[in-house]
Amino acid sequence: MVTMGTPQKFVSIMEEALLLEILKKKLAFFSGGKDRRSGLILTIPLSSDHSNVDEISVTLNYLLSIPSEKCKSRGFTVIVDGRKASWNLVKTVVLMLQNVIPAEVSLVCVVKPDDFWDKKFTHFCFWKEKNRLGFEVILVSANKLSRYIEPCQLTDEFGGHLKHNHMDWVTKRMSFEKFDRDSRMLLAEMSCIINAAKNTSQPNTALTEKGLTGDPETIMENGRQLTQELQVGGEGGPREDVIGLSIEGESTASGRVSDILEALHTKHTECRELCRQQSRMLRIEDLRQKITEVVNWFEGPGTDMLKDQRGIGNSIRATQAMQQKHEEIENLYTEWFAVYVDLGQQIGSSLTSAEEDCTGELRTLQERLNEVCYRHATRLEYRQRLLHAATSFHSLVQELSQQLDGLLGLLCSDVLMADGGVAQQNLRLLEEKLQAVDGVWQGLQEQGRNLLDLLAQPPAHEAWHRGDAGGHDDETETTAHVQEILDDMALRKKRCEDMVDVRKLKLLQIIQVLKCEDDAAQAVEWLTELHEALVGRHVALGVGLAEAESLQDKHTKCHDVAQSTYEYGRELLQASVLMRKSLRYSGKVSGDALPRLTRAWKQFSTASDERSQRLQMARLFHTAADKVLEVQEGGGEGAARDCSDDDRPERDGLAEAEALGNTLLERLSMPVVYPDGTERFFGSLDELAGSADNVREKLQQLAELRTSQDRHTALS
Repeated sequence: MVTMGTPQKFVSIMEEALLLEILKKKLAFFSGGKDRRSGLILTIPLSSDHSNVDEISVTLNYLLSIPSEKCKSRGFTVIVDGRKASWNLVKTVVLMLQNVIPAEVSLVCVVKPDDFWDKKFTHFCFWKEKNRLGFEVILVSANKLSRYIEPCQLTDEFGGHLKHNHMDWVTKRMSFEKFDRDSRMLLAEMSCIINAAKNTSQPNTALTEKGLTGDPETIMENGRQLTQELQVGGEGGPREDVIGLSIEGESTASGRVSDILEALHTKHTECRELCRQQSRMLRIEDLRQKITEVVNWFEGPGTDMLKDQRGIGNSIRATQAMQQKHEEIENLYTEWFAVYVDLGQQIGSSLTSAEEDCTGELRTLQERLNEVCYRHATRLEYRQRLLHAATSFHSLVQELSQQLDGLLGLLCSDVLMADGGVAQQNLRLLEEKLQAVDGVWQGLQEQGRNLLDLLAQPPAHEAWHRGDAGGHDDETETTAHVQEILDDMALRKKRCEDMVDVRKLKLLQIIQVLKCEDDAAQAVEWLTELHEALVGRHVALGVGLAEAESLQDKHTKCHDVAQSTYEYGRELLQASVLMRKSLRYSGKVSGDALPRLTRAWKQFSTASDERSQRLQMARLFHTAADKVLEVQEGGGEGAARDCSDDDRPERDGLAEAEALGNTLLERLSMPVVYPDGTERFFGSLDELAGSADNVREKLQQLAELRTSQDRHTALS
């Protein structure tokens, strides 16, 4: 790399801002001009205001640190412009040059003012001090300076043609030095990073560019802008070679900046690539460690926890405790599954950006992680499903057991059935409870099958089952336990169903008993009502024979129905007695049912017989009376005359009819006498009087007929 000739040490001990302020004072400068030996021309413009010799010394030290050693070897020509300064200041500055650059100064031209410094020069002659000073000092006026230096190498204040903008030079020089300083520091730091990356095979920490004091891109952009500024320059501004004070064979300032930019780019590319590779290695190593940590937890504590969780418990409470413990384990697993998901995303991102040589290792890590996590996730899901099924199973077992106990308690209670409604209610209650038991039993069977299917199909890739035979034994025992519970509940249900069948049969028989007794009671009530209706309203005997016969037929039918009702009621009561004995049922015992039925029948039959006899007598009366009256009406008076010879039969018929009528009237006036000695009249007095009037009317007709016969008999 080309030597920069930059005063790094000098600048490092000075505040840049303070140096900039001193340089702006233009106490000394390189204009870019060269003497006839191609040495640089250093101009020191003195004035009465420049009384601070230290600042002049600082400026000279800085300026003389810029040129390269090759450039310094050609010597310097120093122009001390003393036209506006005192002799003492000029002398001090010249002597200062002896201390600053005695070897490099070949000629010192002191530009004297038009009005010379009186006779002070007589006290100090520079030419006499040449040996002691180490360089030649000449006093020359400004217009004579061209004798020693070409006018084209002189600035306009000395009558030359060389253009020089000091402030522009200071600005660009400071920018150049800042860029050079920042670049050197950045290159050194990047070299350290590169060396550290190359010397470390297994890095523990990632080497990044974040620790650099400057941003490489920003510094390089500043360098590119500086290159453009140096190459373009400005009107009256310093040439490019003036900034770096280069000579033939040396790089210009822009060339040096370009070299630095190239070095920065190369170093930055190498550093960035090494950091990227190392970051990738660290990322892969970090992924490997995290995956190992996750896998170790799954295969270690996770597997141990799952091994301890076996069986399904013997009751709902035990299963719920297991389920709660499993939820705690799932919560622990959830945290590690979250790490697994994050690692999966990191691996996917790394696979997208990874180079081909790292892809295989990343995929191997990914497959290992996926296999372990999937196996444990499957085991957790299986365990959760198993416990959920076991919880439902034990819950149904408990519910079925409670319902069977309730049903058994109902079957064991011997409640007296007061009536058929209570028996029907108990029968419906039994049916409802049995239906509820059947519903729970169906659910239990289905849940039991699901549970047995789960137990028969555990996850196939369980390492703890392949390495531990106890897991298989536990599942076999659990399966046997579940089947035993199902068999036991089926047996209990069968026993209860048998008892329910017996109880249902008994209830149906009790209902039949009560129904028989209720029907018998209804028969008693109906016979009683029929008796009341018979005695109270059946009074009419009919006006004629046809009506009497009709009433007699109706009465016969009513009597037959009543008799069949009585007989059916008696049969019901007899059957009820037998069923009560067989059922040993003593509820709602009514010992007077049969006597009441018998008494009701006797009362009805007594009244019915009396009614039947009266209707029979009325029919006979109407038959005899109508026969006599018809004969009388058919024969007329002639017949009456003819019968005078033989009227005995007619008189007998008339007498018989009158006798039947009178007997019937007498029977109507008599009450019904029941077997218990009680008496009761048919109907009301008005109704009896009406029936009697009908009989009397017909008796009146018969009496008139007798009177007529007696008169004819007397006449004959």
